[in-house]
Amino acid sequence: MNDRPHVAVVGGGLAGLAAALDCADAGARVTLMERRQRLGGLTWSFEHHGLHVDNGQHVFLRCCREYLSFLERIGARRDVTLQERLDIPVLAPGTRGSPPTIGRLRRSGLPAPLQLAGSLLRYPHLPLARRLQLGRGLTALRRLSLDDPTLDDVTFGDWLRQHGQSEAAVATVWDLITVPTLNLPAAEASLALAAMVFKIGLLEDATAADIGWSRVPLGSLHGERASVALAQAGVAVRLGARVQSVRPDPIGGISIDGAHADAAIVALPHDEAARVLPRGAVAHQSRLAELGDSSIVDVHLFYDRPVTTWPLMAAVHSPIQWVFDRTESSGLTTGQYLAVSISASDDLFAERPGELTRRIGAALGRLLPSTHEARIVDSLVTKERRATFRAAPGTASLRPVAQTSVPCLTVAGAWTDTGWPATMEGAVRSGRAAASAALGALQRIPVTKEVA
Repeated sequence: MNDRPHVAVVGGGLAGLAAALDCADAGARVTLMERRQRLGGLTWSFEHHGLHVDNGQHVFLRCCREYLSFLERIGARRDVTLQERLDIPVLAPGTRGSPPTIGRLRRSGLPAPLQLAGSLLRYPHLPLARRLQLGRGLTALRRLSLDDPTLDDVTFGDWLRQHGQSEAAVATVWDLITVPTLNLPAAEASLALAAMVFKIGLLEDATAADIGWSRVPLGSLHGERASVALAQAGVAVRLGARVQSVRPDPIGGISIDGAHADAAIVALPHDEAARVLPRGAVAHQSRLAELGDSSIVDVHLFYDRPVTTWPLMAAVHSPIQWVFDRTESSGLTTGQYLAVSISASDDLFAERPGELTRRIGAALGRLLPSTHEARIVDSLVTKERRATFRAAPGTASLRPVAQTSVPCLTVAGAWTDTGWPATMEGAVRSGRAAASAALGALQRIPVTKEVA
């Protein structure tokens, strides 16, 4: 007989990985089922002409404490870099043959919310009068309560206009942060989630927005490191296992496609979870599709020589949003590999990769004149149509808590009610919340005895 409770985790993304490890660490027997032949969910890598290429660029901030704890747990903390102090070069293309304009968003040693005051006052992409108006918006944001449900009724863009923020300020400052974190521009994003990003990231802790990124391929950072950690924790991992149904078991516990578990955690995307879960398991289950999707496109450019020394940079007044140097992580030894990440990119999916590469390459040339002396020797485009849920107004009411209406059945995923947007931090938080709820329920319900 086996007295240890058996927990089944459905889904091997960051949420499922975090949940499985927490349950195993608490003494449960854990089985993790993933439909793909790999772990890591939307953070994965593939081989391209002998190099390691990530499907997309995933960064984190110093305030992502649960994600950093997850990296420690899987033995991957040494594989990431975290800035000592926030520093973002922000470029705008020159006009009529003039060189690009370069600004910096760089924090000082002052306490929050003053840490960016100096760089914003010197910010060259806005007239001085517009720069001074940024303080009005930041002060108003700081006064908002994240517990106010009405924040989810309006867009961040409408709120910014009501607080004196010009279109130029939105384009060159506010959306510089809103688009990559919410995967929507301010004009479409929920004020509730935007307020959370700015308050937690910039207005309460001066160090919170320092940026971190992986020094190794994401497939290694998450999938491979987690695979080792799961094995060491005794978790049984079943790859290529597509779950069709999760239901209450008549004998108690949960039935996953007919197999019994004492508890189950469904860590799938919102549309798949709605299909797999028993009807009425979570609030508004029939409306989960309304969470929608927002896409991300990455253009990968391989140059025959180095063209920049910056590990990352942002752009305004350009089709380019963010650029990351992925030379080291890819294994490239000659030249330089730059990944251009374009969030909220639904309109780019119909564009052919060759045309998109030519257009982005030309745009990068207007930002980095050094590319004119270099040659693009290889390129590719990756697209994630369903990269995140759509963080529009009305989102909060559709995001369920971890515990479902079925005892010992919980849900996880960045789309659940974490209080965070769809980020790696949100995914890990959701997995840990689901594990805690499942373990708590098991303490209240007798475990079904099984023959070991």
